[in-house]
Amino acid sequence: MSIVVATLFSGSRVSAESDILDIQAYSAILVDGETGLILYEKESETAMPTASMTKMMTEYLVLEAINDGKITWTQETGISEYVYKISQNRGLSNVPLRLDGKYNVKELYEAMAIYSANGATIALAELVAGSETNFVKMMNEKAEELNLENFKFVNTTGLNNKDLLGMHPKGTEADEENLMSAKATAKLAFHLINDYPEVLETASIPKKVFREGTEDAINMSNWNWMLPSLVFAYEGVDGLKTGSTDLAGYSFTSTAKKNGVRLITVVMKADSYESRFGETKKLLDYGFSNFEEQEIVAAGYQAKGKTTVAVEKGKEKTVEIESANPISLLIKRGEKENYKPVVKIDKKTVEAPVKKGTKIGTVTVEYKGEDSLSFLTKQGENLVKTDLITTANVEKANWFVLLMKAIGGFFGDLWTSSAEGIKGLF
Repeated sequence: MSIVVATLFSGSRVSAESDILDIQAYSAILVDGETGLILYEKESETAMPTASMTKMMTEYLVLEAINDGKITWTQETGISEYVYKISQNRGLSNVPLRLDGKYNVKELYEAMAIYSANGATIALAELVAGSETNFVKMMNEKAEELNLENFKFVNTTGLNNKDLLGMHPKGTEADEENLMSAKATAKLAFHLINDYPEVLETASIPKKVFREGTEDAINMSNWNWMLPSLVFAYEGVDGLKTGSTDLAGYSFTSTAKKNGVRLITVVMKADSYESRFGETKKLLDYGFSNFEEQEIVAAGYQAKGKTTVAVEKGKEKTVEIESANPISLLIKRGEKENYKPVVKIDKKTVEAPVKKGTKIGTVTVEYKGEDSLSFLTKQGENLVKTDLITTANVEKANWFVLLMKAIGGFFGDLWTSSAEGIKGLF
């Protein structure tokens, strides 16, 4: 697992922007949900307890299992004694489950995603992996696969292991808790909403009745109070996951979309249940008010002095080159002049025949402001890159033209050598 546990609550880089936002939480991050571009961060690489934000990884693996055909939404599962005992603890977020009951994947998933039901979460883990112990192994493996850093998963729910009644996953300690940095949490959220965008269909449900129409019916109110119809309503919010334990304090991963821009925020260890929403509002207001998507490189862009490459053995001596696609980026208003296209030509000459669209190099974006561009993922970096390609076909010259060029080249070289020799006599 990619974590040094000693980093818990240790110091890390604080962005200069933190003085502007005055975020009242131990760590926080704001990113572009489309590219993963980091717009703001505070102590973002410090490993912190994640509490129920852990369930985003459980959601990811459940959605992956459904997508891979390993389980289905309508599939039913029984309830183990472990799940039953955890689900009966109403001091935790739970929908009580019957030991002799059968529940389908969809209703358990909704209980987990909307109401953060812990028993339902473990039931899904047992269905997918056979046991919570096996599922925790999958969580850590998936975290490595997604290139998360500063993390450690010890259970599926985000509870402290001491709340699991001595039945915590094998190989973990009795008082351990899941850990992720704000950056790792944001990266997990980024992959979750981009790999499985259907996650937002459930995450955005403000209220639902579990087992409606039965004697087991329970009202489930979403703990994300920033959903548009709830207490701290914020336009565009449609996810994602809250979390709180004694060790974690109050945390929240949000995502919102307005005017075509999607943002992801993470706030960790805020002072109170309500303040995590207030600090999230600061981040969202800052992102939506100060950043806008702008085109930095147009399709067909040609750099001055780098508009052609030489063609060998072609009917034409050169062929024009240009950017294949436009490059757009979420940038701070008024800073467009700080973003410059950078052209890199890999091939100084190409040999005919040349096809239109042949890759000659790349065009990237360079930021000349105070900080460098930083992305959550390498894929994000590729989003601000496009190929440099040829704009036309160039046919190969026929044998006679090539012969004449060769003869001309031979006598040209001979004349140059002779002239240099004669000049040397004087």
